[in-house]
Amino acid sequence: MVQNFIRFKCLTMHNIKTEDSTPPILIFGYGNPSRGDDALAPMLLEKMAPYANVELLTDFQLQVEHSLDMIGRELILFIDASVSCKAPFDFVQLDCDTQATPGYTTHTLTPPELITAYRSVHHHQPPPSFLLTIRGEQFELGATLSEPANNHLQQGLQWVEYLLNKPSLQQWQQALSTKHQQVA
Repeated sequence: MVQNFIRFKCLTMHNIKTEDSTPPILIFGYGNPSRGDDALAPMLLEKMAPYANVELLTDFQLQVEHSLDMIGRELILFIDASVSCKAPFDFVQLDCDTQATPGYTTHTLTPPELITAYRSVHHHQPPPSFLLTIRGEQFELGATLSEPANNHLQQGLQWVEYLLNKPSLQQWQQALSTKHQQVA
């Protein structure tokens, strides 16, 4: 079950926050809980203890409407599962200055495409953004979380908790060079 502090979001005009009430850090975990290891990001958010000044958001995929969730943030962490990242995870800073070429649809976006959408809609630079990709092995519909992915999930959770204990852009940038030393 998803804990009550994680919002499954349906955007409407009445629930858009003002910058004054917006927590400075957004952690956005996306993936399909019905597709095996694709559930890694939503499961990580489920396991997290609540942190002050952090908003947790999960959805099946990134959409252009999620650019509204980026308003008023100081840091954003996107979390996703991947078969192509190194085990147990990769952690990178996203280039907010590069214009991403949108895919063939706006129904699903990559983090760089969402950053580009944010810049196009809001006419200013997005908040500094990072991507944590957790290694997954199996993504079949109806599959359960694989044992290797479960181990990677635990290490990814430790990494996110490490980041949240150092909640500044400078600290997260310094963490880029030490990522696997901290959770090994």
